[in-house]
Amino acid sequence: MTSFRATVENMSKLMDEMGITELDLERQLLLGLYRKHIHLSKQQAVAAAPVGFVQTQKTNTEDKISGHVLKSPMVGVAYLSPEPGAKPFVKVGSEVKAGDTVALVEAMKTFNPIKSDVDGVVKEILVQDGTAVEFDTPIIVIE
Repeated sequence: MTSFRATVENMSKLMDEMGITELDLERQLLLGLYRKHIHLSKQQAVAAAPVGFVQTQKTNTEDKISGHVLKSPMVGVAYLSPEPGAKPFVKVGSEVKAGDTVALVEAMKTFNPIKSDVDGVVKEILVQDGTAVEFDTPIIVIE
């Protein structure tokens, strides 16, 4: 049987290979008498932020943005159209209704729709297509 340390090391390598930044592990031994829970969290090294990357410093960024802000619910890559070369979901000036998909965030090979939760007009798009986003990164402003 592999040691817990070896399991954590193997999972850490897999995290690096797959680009995963957080992982919860739980190991139960001796018929449930011993339980070990660990949360692995890694920060990925970034040499330079891609053009259009928005750092979320709530005190500064959000103070400068007026309107309703749609934020990324996860770490991933933001896409503004359903596929490469396709027309974007929205552009500045587009009218949106609550429930309309305005962007996608790809995380672990899954494309997650970012839907507007208000009716309004797109005032600003804060990310460029294909840029990395963190949890809570502002993506689109709607008025």
